[in-house]
Amino acid sequence: MSTEGSHHPLLRNLPHAPGVYLMKDSAGSVRYVGKATDLRDRVRSYFGGSDSRAFVRLLDTWLDTVDFIVTASPKEALLLENTLIKKLKPRFNVQLRDDKNYVSLRIDPRHPWPRVEVVRRRPDDGAWYFGPYASASKLRDTLRLLHRFFQLRTCRDSVLFNRNRPCLQYQIGRCPAPCVDYIDKDTYRSHVDEARLFLQGRSDLLRDTLDRRMLEAAESLAFEEAARLRDQIQALDASLTPQAAITQHHDDLDAIGVARQDELVSFVLLEVRGGSIQALRTFPCFASELDEGLLLSDLLSRLYGDESTPPATLLLPSLPDNLDALQAAFDALADRRVRFLVPKRGERHKLLALAEHNAQAQLDGELQRRSTEELALRALQRRLHLTRQPRTIECYDISNLQNQHVVAARVRFTCGRPDPDGTRRYRVRTTGGQDDFGALREVMIRRAHQHRSNEEPLPDLIVIDGGKGQLAAALDGLRSVHPDYASAVTVVGLAKARTTGRDADDRSTRSTERLFLPGVKDPLPLRAHTPERYLLERLRDETHRSAIQYHRKVRGRAVLRSALEDIPGVGPARRHTLLRHFGSLQALRDASLKELEAAPGLSAPLAYAIFEHFHPGEADPPPGEQT
Repeated sequence: MSTEGSHHPLLRNLPHAPGVYLMKDSAGSVRYVGKATDLRDRVRSYFGGSDSRAFVRLLDTWLDTVDFIVTASPKEALLLENTLIKKLKPRFNVQLRDDKNYVSLRIDPRHPWPRVEVVRRRPDDGAWYFGPYASASKLRDTLRLLHRFFQLRTCRDSVLFNRNRPCLQYQIGRCPAPCVDYIDKDTYRSHVDEARLFLQGRSDLLRDTLDRRMLEAAESLAFEEAARLRDQIQALDASLTPQAAITQHHDDLDAIGVARQDELVSFVLLEVRGGSIQALRTFPCFASELDEGLLLSDLLSRLYGDESTPPATLLLPSLPDNLDALQAAFDALADRRVRFLVPKRGERHKLLALAEHNAQAQLDGELQRRSTEELALRALQRRLHLTRQPRTIECYDISNLQNQHVVAARVRFTCGRPDPDGTRRYRVRTTGGQDDFGALREVMIRRAHQHRSNEEPLPDLIVIDGGKGQLAAALDGLRSVHPDYASAVTVVGLAKARTTGRDADDRSTRSTERLFLPGVKDPLPLRAHTPERYLLERLRDETHRSAIQYHRKVRGRAVLRSALEDIPGVGPARRHTLLRHFGSLQALRDASLKELEAAPGLSAPLAYAIFEHFHPGEADPPPGEQT
């Protein structure tokens, strides 16, 4: 590929207009998406030799075509680029994975009795969303305060519309029992509005609202309600004391902290609402070769959009590139002027420094983790005499209970850390009873077929939870698909420590953890407190946990099926409906005949049949059913 920018053949069809360009490889996959005020000039700059990023230096090895989309303005190009990056996830663009990692709180104001829900996605459905919360403890604290002070219902709709008496939450003063109409909708709506103010961090406005309601209650001689509001105000004041204002003005702002070392970048967002710190959001570290201006431009484009509106002020370590386009786009998103500030002193500078300090701390932690994981992989390579580091490791484990519901699980570690995309769970089909060897053989056969059909490449190392027998069964499964599979990947067995005898003081002695290798008679001992043992134990424990979870899920379905399958008229679809309605088999067992009759899709005779199945002779049959 020629590097003469002005005459490059890929530039011929590019216009001098704002838009978005998509760089594709020979397979048609989009590797990079960018925005431009002038498409031809922007793409030409890649071939001028001044851009030192690694993927630009290697353009001649992978770039095949450059597609483009012309937009009416640079602002539209910015918004379109944001949408395309989220959809296509190009390899060389900055990706933020915050939305799928953290939870938010949701209140649907259109519901007659809104409640607070914990969700992971924030669709544009007209509901109110608060968060996301990076800390589980922060989320639990918020929910506890909500339920204590604002008394919103916690039950699902299936329970709300089917109760005939209030639950325990009402008895302890945490719910006003809308299920039995103990509260009118207008009063309940005021609770919802106050909860919204609390979640938005509008503590002053919330306190004014509660003060006004307390005075109104006192003037109308509703002294009990006035006393309850007084106690609520005092409790709220006590709970909000730690969130004292840290700015002289009641600002709404976000401080963006960025730290980097070589290509590794750490990014932190400090949220300040009403002059008080509300949350510190961290994002997974990522690799990027962009300079600071382009990096900030990309980060801001990914951070704010359809699901997150920028506040009135953004504190940044430097001004981003494409500032005019960002300004226009953010003003439109927020429906007001958004300020981009680079503070050099004062309170805002301290806030930005706090965000940058947190970003540096996160970067240091990531570098330490990577160093530890690299050390463990090198140690494991030496211990097993491998020709290269085992960057991808898969571990397999079998789980069953009394020879029933045999399942298997696979967990993958990539570069020494869990890789959720590599987790798989198997229902063992051809093996029955307590036959772990046969189950492992079947799973390895299925894994080899996955590789032969190009679904998944083989890992660098396969770890079997077990000893010599389990290892032999796994190798036999691989060889049965093709003789070369057993030699194409290193397979070892990881056996737990076991009791070996008793010492002179009659105390039991135990062996160390052991690794069994193919063709080697004696196992390799794994010394305690070594990085390779710690890595393998983490891998095995994750796999064991995954296998047990899946086994419990399969067993629970089987218990429900066996508990109901003898009742005429209760098939798979109705079993699923009953479980969703009541939440568990125990709740279904404990349900009264009246509650069963109120369940969706159940006639009175069928409800009686289910009740009679669990409680023989405790209820009279419905009319027409007497014998």
